[in-house]
Amino acid sequence: MEGILRFGIFLVIFVVVAALEFTHPKRALTQNRWRRWGTNLGIIMVNVIAQRLTVGALAFTAALYAQQHGRGLFNVVALPDGVEWVAAFLILDFAIYLQHVMSHALPVFWRLHRVHHADLDLDLTSGLRFHPIEILVSIVYKAALVAAIGADPWVVVAFEAALNAAAVFTHGNIRIPESLDTALRWAVCTPDMHRVHHSIDPRETNTNFGFFLSVWDRLCGTMRRAPALGHEGMVLGLAEYRDQNRLGLLRLLVLPFQGRMGGYSFQQDDGDAPAETPQQANAVGRTATVP
Repeated sequence: MEGILRFGIFLVIFVVVAALEFTHPKRALTQNRWRRWGTNLGIIMVNVIAQRLTVGALAFTAALYAQQHGRGLFNVVALPDGVEWVAAFLILDFAIYLQHVMSHALPVFWRLHRVHHADLDLDLTSGLRFHPIEILVSIVYKAALVAAIGADPWVVVAFEAALNAAAVFTHGNIRIPESLDTALRWAVCTPDMHRVHHSIDPRETNTNFGFFLSVWDRLCGTMRRAPALGHEGMVLGLAEYRDQNRLGLLRLLVLPFQGRMGGYSFQQDDGDAPAETPQQANAVGRTATVP
């Protein structure tokens, strides 16, 4: 039941965002759509198989175990159900924000996470393009947190559904009216907000880490309103991976194990940082990071 519910919500969001990408695209694609989709959907299928064969439902199982055995914070401290549910959801969402920051800050995790950032275009399939090892690490991390706080199993289901839906929505290549985007991002992350995070410029890559709620970027000072060169002018991806021919499925699976450890997101070596144009320098100077 839990899996069917999550998949149903995901499928609806996927179809809606895919339709909007065709009818209201934000950016012109620079790569062949179907080739990219083949690669991205391929790695998604690898992830699904890896989860099914290993720890796919671990977070939900951990929540059930904690509930049945009275383990975890919310199974020890008596709180009204509504307060407990909201608190658990907020804790889980903040934990994903912190995990995302660590994926950029620690070299070993950046090696895995750069599979996600190496996409040369951005659309709904990018939101599910992660290395299988990163997916499995994330599942174990969430399960440990769920057990520690004693989150209600159905809060875990709701959170997982929201996380999957947000991953598809925030990576969507869809044009949203600026006024609507501004209103939405006071509460949740939007495609325009998250697209900045996929800029080739590390100063922009290391902002807007939120997946669902936007409040964490505001509180932690990692919010950036817009890319220096605008959404249509910004370059996506990583400076060291610019050839789509070298970003196929098999190449992505071995990418974390190639190259030297340096040049990771929070500490770009001079040789890894993209060349800055005068326009970029001027624009970045005018674009402030806001709290």
